Amino acid sequence: MLFLAISGSLRSASTNSVVVRSLAALTPGGAQTTVYEGLNDLPHFNPDLDGPQVAEAVLAFRAALQQCSAVLISSPEYAHGVPGVLKNALDWVVSSGELAGKPVALFNTSPRATHAQASLIEILTTMGAEVLPAASPTLPIAGRGLTETAIGSDAALAEPLRAALALVYQRTQATAAATS
Repeated sequence: MLFLAISGSLRSASTNSVVVRSLAALTPGGAQTTVYEGLNDLPHFNPDLDGPQVAEAVLAFRAALQQCSAVLISSPEYAHGVPGVLKNALDWVVSSGELAGKPVALFNTSPRATHAQASLIEILTTMGAEVLPAASPTLPIAGRGLTETAIGSDAALAEPLRAALALVYQRTQATAAATS
């Protein structure tokens, strides 16, 4: 079972990027989390380019989504919205449908970042993804400068992440059993 983790920020030191990288160590046995690092490689979405001539980066993103059992997204909020780079990535898979029926957990690193979270839920639901509210925790860690190790060793942070990942794991198992 493979989970694909995506940070909505291009900054490597972003709290969201740190959370995404920390998920790999917290993933339950029987599953593996891979961090998708290619958001910056995706061209600006243009429906005219979504065909036989689509960019390799788009094909790679679609393949990564097809191969995973669930998607884990941690995204900042920019001006009360979803960062353009994340929205751009999602736009590239609207017509191809890789997120349809796919369980998705959203990780929010700031209690104040409610607008982007709500927008992501709306966008992903419209795309047919199965957003898992119970597996979408808000962690008050924005601006604290934490590392992956610090998140993993702080029970107040690691436990909600482990619980969310356990719920994602259970949901993907149930989905796999239902389609077998």
